[in-house]
Amino acid sequence: MAVPWLDVLDETIGACTTLNRPDLAERLREKRARQLDPKLRVLVIGEAKQGKSQLVNALVNAPVCAVGDDITTTVPTFVQHAETPSAALVRSSAARRAVTDSPTERVPVAIDQVANEVSAGHSGEVVRAEVGIPRALLTSGLVLIDTPGVGDLRSAHTTSTFTALLQADAVLLVSDATNELTATELELLKQVMTSCPNVTVVLTKTDICPQWRRVLETNQAQLARAGVSAKVFAVSSALRLRAAQTGDKSLNVESGFPDLLACVQRDIVAAADQLARRVVAVSAASAIQQLVAPLRQELTVQNTKRTEDTIGALHEAQRRVDELRRRSARWQTVLADEMADLVSDIEFDLRDRTRKILREVDKTFDDADPSKGWDEFERWLEDNLTEAGAKNFAWLLDRSEWVAEKVAKSFPVYREDLLPGSIFPEDVLERISTIERPNIEKFTIGQKLFTGLRGSYGGVLMFGLVTSLAGMPLINVVSLGAGALFGGKSIKDEGDARLKRRQAAAKNAAQRHVDDFFIKFSKDCRDAARHVQVSLRNHFSTLAEELQETLLESARSARRAVQDDATKRERRTLEVRQELDKLVDLYKKVQVLGGSQVALGISA
Repeated sequence: MAVPWLDVLDETIGACTTLNRPDLAERLREKRARQLDPKLRVLVIGEAKQGKSQLVNALVNAPVCAVGDDITTTVPTFVQHAETPSAALVRSSAARRAVTDSPTERVPVAIDQVANEVSAGHSGEVVRAEVGIPRALLTSGLVLIDTPGVGDLRSAHTTSTFTALLQADAVLLVSDATNELTATELELLKQVMTSCPNVTVVLTKTDICPQWRRVLETNQAQLARAGVSAKVFAVSSALRLRAAQTGDKSLNVESGFPDLLACVQRDIVAAADQLARRVVAVSAASAIQQLVAPLRQELTVQNTKRTEDTIGALHEAQRRVDELRRRSARWQTVLADEMADLVSDIEFDLRDRTRKILREVDKTFDDADPSKGWDEFERWLEDNLTEAGAKNFAWLLDRSEWVAEKVAKSFPVYREDLLPGSIFPEDVLERISTIERPNIEKFTIGQKLFTGLRGSYGGVLMFGLVTSLAGMPLINVVSLGAGALFGGKSIKDEGDARLKRRQAAAKNAAQRHVDDFFIKFSKDCRDAARHVQVSLRNHFSTLAEELQETLLESARSARRAVQDDATKRERRTLEVRQELDKLVDLYKKVQVLGGSQVALGISA
């Protein structure tokens, strides 16, 4: 049986193909394929530490998502129905590049290990986690998607969240009750609604905020002023989970979850068709608006009475194309210069830190004996090298973020999701090799005895000959005393010489180890910086190509208007008006489909 909104989507795809916009057509085909999937995806989104993961756990009464003060979700977790509990990690060898179509593999894991695998510091090359549990809420095909906090530029958090948003049928925007909705959260809400208009706001942590009712009313007023028709629910995940453990129904009612679950069943599960219509309407409306812009531009040029006005429009379109090209050259120069400075500064910083460590090593072994406390020194050196690497890497991340923002501000379109995820191997500090223990020679008792005898021989012989002139025998008290004195000095001199050799060997071993660390770690830093540069270049190049294609299409339309004669212009005007009429009719269908009254600002 035909589905009305898919027919509208097919019409829009046909219009994109006819008007030479294959990029829009391909995007809508992907949207159409997702509409044929019987699953109903509900995305749980919000800033970090707002209680998103705990909300998902409370909705399904199971600890399936990572929760904790020192735990941060780094990849999306898909929670869906299964007859028996199961879990799997979806990995990708190209996860660091955030390539959505890279080859993946599913690795089954124990369900109690999923939270640890997707938490900060453990995600590795995991693209997402999938958890299946037997829950009545999920039997209808409902899939809850826990996402990383929005706003972190150092990893793939923001990218993976907005990638998941493209698949969402509905969204639960989470904000805790300790504060009112911030300007950032309101902006995030508006951005989400451009891709998925089916949004519900959930106020969490009411159990720790006595003033949550005032915050709820304020948030509702803010949404009304912003023109956002989203429902707002206040809940406590802690009370919900406690009620599930104790079977306390009154506590469950106090948690606010019965109302939220009723909304999910009524407005999401039972209204799946309506949600699909709204999502299709938003996607189709966005595509139609992009199709209308060059047609309106061409129609305006075609209807210009004076040739000089037409030529002026052509010059303006060409000027906008040239301006975009100049800006493109500018941001590429800025990116190349800043990344070159960054690599130089990072390498100098690492060299400076390692030199300070080596100076401390020299100062230590000017006095200390390596044979005593070498193990303690080895731990000290490893700790200091690890600290130097960590601080150097932290500076690399901070500077990379700064470079991304600087490049973005020199570009016509500014976006925040700029830095690639996982720009640095997580185990790089764990790959520091163990220092090679130097050959520390020992001064044994036998060696001391032999050295003492060898030194005392000269003393006995020298003073024995001198005292023999006085008529004393060769071996006497004086010669023996001199021998003992010479022997002791020989032992002391030999001990000092061996100490110097041990100290020199220890310094050389430390020098080689620090040099090896510098070479390996600086190579990793340069690779990470290069990865950032390539990712930023690809990101802005894609934006530049999209803008340039739109501007070039407008320029081509203006050029056609200048070159064509009156008859051709009239014929083309008629064709453009017919295309606009079709788009207007199609947009009216989209308005009816989505229940919206958004005006395109065009006439038939």
